[in-house]
Amino acid sequence: MRHRVAHRKLGRVTEHRIATLRNQAQMLLRHERIDTTLAKAKELRPFVERLITVAKRGIADGADTPKALHARRLVARDLADKKVTSKLFESIAPRFAERPGGYIRVLQLGRRQGDQAEIAQIELVGSEYDPTEVETDQDAVEAASGGQGMGGRLRAAAKRLRGDEKKDADAEKE
Repeated sequence: MRHRVAHRKLGRVTEHRIATLRNQAQMLLRHERIDTTLAKAKELRPFVERLITVAKRGIADGADTPKALHARRLVARDLADKKVTSKLFESIAPRFAERPGGYIRVLQLGRRQGDQAEIAQIELVGSEYDPTEVETDQDAVEAASGGQGMGGRLRAAAKRLRGDEKKDADAEKE
């Protein structure tokens, strides 16, 4: 019997379940919006909200206090990426400084075509998410390398076929 057992198992053993939650929390804090199954989204919400609350308490007295350092260490236990941790403390937690809770929104999107699993979009409340402005890691790598390689050549050919370069050239002339 599962009386008074709080969390979903998600079809995984404990270590795998915790690793899944940590990875999804990291992706959510990095991109501020992700799509996943409804069960994972419902498990992820309290996990991430707890991290945001710890970060808020840490920055309440200032960034150079022992309380802030302790909060960073508590968050770093669950987030392996230092960039995501710094983003949480520098931009996300101050954004929610006046909000008493409810930092995450879960929106049901329907069912996945392959296995009919319920899909949900989980996002930070008040997120200024714009998919056209978000630069992915792959875009940064291509910009640094000049778009070289097979993928870069294919994308350049696709732009030429679509006529995107003509639009860019016309915009530069004006």
